[in-house]
Amino acid sequence: MGLEDKRKKIDKIDENIVHLLDQRAKVVKEIGNEKQKVGVPIYNPAREKQIFDKLKSHKTAVPKNGLESIFREIISTFRSMEKPMSVAFLGPRATFTEMAAIKKFGHSPELVPMGSIGEVFHAVEKGNCDFGVVPIENSNEGSVTSTLDMFFDSTLKICGEVSVVVDQCLLSKSRIKEIRKVYSHPQALAQCQGWIRKNLPNAEVIEVSSTAAAADKASKEKNTAAIASRLAAEEYGLDIVAEKIQDQLMNRTRFLVVGNIKPNSTGKDKTSMLFVVHHRPGSLYNSLGVLDKYRINMTKIESRPIKGMLWEYAFFVDFQGHVSDSKVAKALNELKEHALQLKILGSYPEEA
Repeated sequence: MGLEDKRKKIDKIDENIVHLLDQRAKVVKEIGNEKQKVGVPIYNPAREKQIFDKLKSHKTAVPKNGLESIFREIISTFRSMEKPMSVAFLGPRATFTEMAAIKKFGHSPELVPMGSIGEVFHAVEKGNCDFGVVPIENSNEGSVTSTLDMFFDSTLKICGEVSVVVDQCLLSKSRIKEIRKVYSHPQALAQCQGWIRKNLPNAEVIEVSSTAAAADKASKEKNTAAIASRLAAEEYGLDIVAEKIQDQLMNRTRFLVVGNIKPNSTGKDKTSMLFVVHHRPGSLYNSLGVLDKYRINMTKIESRPIKGMLWEYAFFVDFQGHVSDSKVAKALNELKEHALQLKILGSYPEEA
């Protein structure tokens, strides 16, 4: 079979794909109508996890991450046919938080950059956006305390999580030997300081408010570069001069999706809660002992001071399981006996 014959075969396969997508679109519209009748949310994290878990079980020549990306956009496009969606995220654009929002929701929703984590929460609470995406922890630098603090008073629930590999890139319109200035956010510069010393020892290093602001400057000034994401290269028309330049290659940031829905159990879930204990010996030990009693695996614990109460702390805990699970329900009921305050922040599908 010659090249032209193979191209014709591809064309025929593409026609079949379009036909199948059309069939899927019709079924999606029917499902959307049913959801509206019974008041079921359009976004269903548990159902989407089920779809992606099934995809992972298929043996295919398509790389698994590529297959997931394709179906992420298919689901994103068809979800927007049911109802347009808006997602607030900690801006500006072309940052890792926007990458997390795209990884979770695809490109079809309206992605709305916000100036602070508080603004993301408020946009969703007021109904201006359907969901919000905020950073919660970095594998090297720990928790994002401003996100934790929002949960003290917010009525929003955690309805999803997504992690993004923090691969920093050197972006520029110049060749590396021509670069005289490097712009970036202080955190990104700190992550790449070893690489900068080795490869750009004579360049002036300048801190700016964000990696996106750095990319903007590099796009306008000669002999300059920015340390930012691949997404920033696309957004600001820059070349990727070098990639994965962070000193610690195993660097991930975990993000939370906040909204007003409560995802159903998938069988592989995570629950987040905050609680306050009595200020007396053994209170925290006895509280956490409840999780051990019911063989519940705790994946994170963090303490935060309670505003207006000197030397009093709340504890944020993530553990595996869903509030609808029998042993989790029993553990939470027992935990209430030890805690002065207990607030469930959400149960949601655990990212693989």
